[in-house]
Amino acid sequence: MVMKYLQRLGRSLMLPVAVLPAAAILMGIGYWIDPSGWGEGSPIAAFLIKAGSSIIDNIPILFAVGVALGMAKERDGSAALSGLVAYLVTTTLLSTGTVAMLQGIDAANVDPAFGKIGNAFVGILSGIIASMCYNRFHSVKLPDALAFFSGKRLVPIMTSASMILVSVVLFFVWPPVYGALVAFGEGIAKLDAVGAGLYGFFNRLLIPTGLHHALNSVFWFDVAGINDIGNFWAGTGEKGVTGMYQAGFFPIMMFGLPGAALAMYHTAKTAKKKQAASLLLAAGFAAFFTGVTEPLEFSFMFLAPALYFVHALLTGISLTIAAIFNWTAGFGFSAGFVDFFLSSRLPLANQPYMLIVQGLVFFAIYYFLFRFLIVKFNLKTPGREDDEAGSETITAAPGKEKFAVMAAKIYEGLGGDANVTSVDNCVTRLRVEVKDMKKVDKQKIKATGVPGIKEVGPHSIQVVVGTNVQFVADEIHKIRK
Repeated sequence: MVMKYLQRLGRSLMLPVAVLPAAAILMGIGYWIDPSGWGEGSPIAAFLIKAGSSIIDNIPILFAVGVALGMAKERDGSAALSGLVAYLVTTTLLSTGTVAMLQGIDAANVDPAFGKIGNAFVGILSGIIASMCYNRFHSVKLPDALAFFSGKRLVPIMTSASMILVSVVLFFVWPPVYGALVAFGEGIAKLDAVGAGLYGFFNRLLIPTGLHHALNSVFWFDVAGINDIGNFWAGTGEKGVTGMYQAGFFPIMMFGLPGAALAMYHTAKTAKKKQAASLLLAAGFAAFFTGVTEPLEFSFMFLAPALYFVHALLTGISLTIAAIFNWTAGFGFSAGFVDFFLSSRLPLANQPYMLIVQGLVFFAIYYFLFRFLIVKFNLKTPGREDDEAGSETITAAPGKEKFAVMAAKIYEGLGGDANVTSVDNCVTRLRVEVKDMKKVDKQKIKATGVPGIKEVGPHSIQVVVGTNVQFVADEIHKIRK
């Protein structure tokens, strides 16, 4: 049950995740043009960096909207709006300025944890709660005096109220959790190469929660006196040691994750290879060139959490190996080719070319290990989700008329308004809830030329349409209005 829920969450993230690779590449090119000023020395670089960062910096908002839309029973705009409302309520109530007012103290004295409240975890949590509110309240009818706020208009209102309660909980829970991670980071920093490995492992493991920022601050910045990034680029430190909390990421981001992307592409179902390739190729290139891995990691993080755990382990191993052999390179943006090229000639860079050798080995490890695990345990990576199994693509003549006719016949076969309670769609299938399965005329539905029909519960049925399913679903929603 939990795995099914996580896979559904993973599919919901596909819409916002698909936007990220292009944004990452824009930022990488901009940073390449102006690596030191980040746009201060070049209008072109500034334009590219700001264009990319407008998306990358707002990943939590994209997740809040995308998850709310994907997890709701119907893909309705009020669900997406509620996801945004949920996120804004929480991040505003728990912002540094608001907390300072609530506590009656100066903003400089507010717990630093609240400065990191706008993270992916809060975005995903906001989307989940918004979808729950939509599923519960979108059809509620209020008394006549309040009728204007009935139904879908009630959803963002109830979402706001729910997130106020969530914010109260986070007000007390978030700071100690954040502080504990900072203390944990300071502890493992004393373990040298092993500590670097543990840091790499937990860095990846904490990505879904946004709490990796707490850990990063210990090692990358001057929270505990390490300041690995600052010292490396300033040339102040010990050659072969300074940069140890950065170097091991290069083999993973430039080579390991692209290897994983290739494995996921090769194990995708035949009918879905092209679709999987469009996401995985862009995300893999973004990881290699810019070091931005979220597009790729979030594509399988929830679909196959066990695989993501393996990825976190391999990241830890990579950092340990690089630290043991004193191979160092650094980054100002992320551990991609751009930063590797720029940092490899700095004074504290030590045998950086060996990170390329290590990366080639990790490419092979990721590819073969991921491919083996995906096939062996039938893991639901992009292109292998249950909702897409056995699907085919319908080749239809251009134009909307065919979809309108097809939708009308399918809807009639499902029993029409009298029997259908909700209609949603995934990548290839209509997912329909009906009152009485006996009233469904499967022969009438099959006569439209759909590849298949599948009952998945006493009141749930899926109609396999193909990659044109969205157009058919849109036409059905028009019929239902």
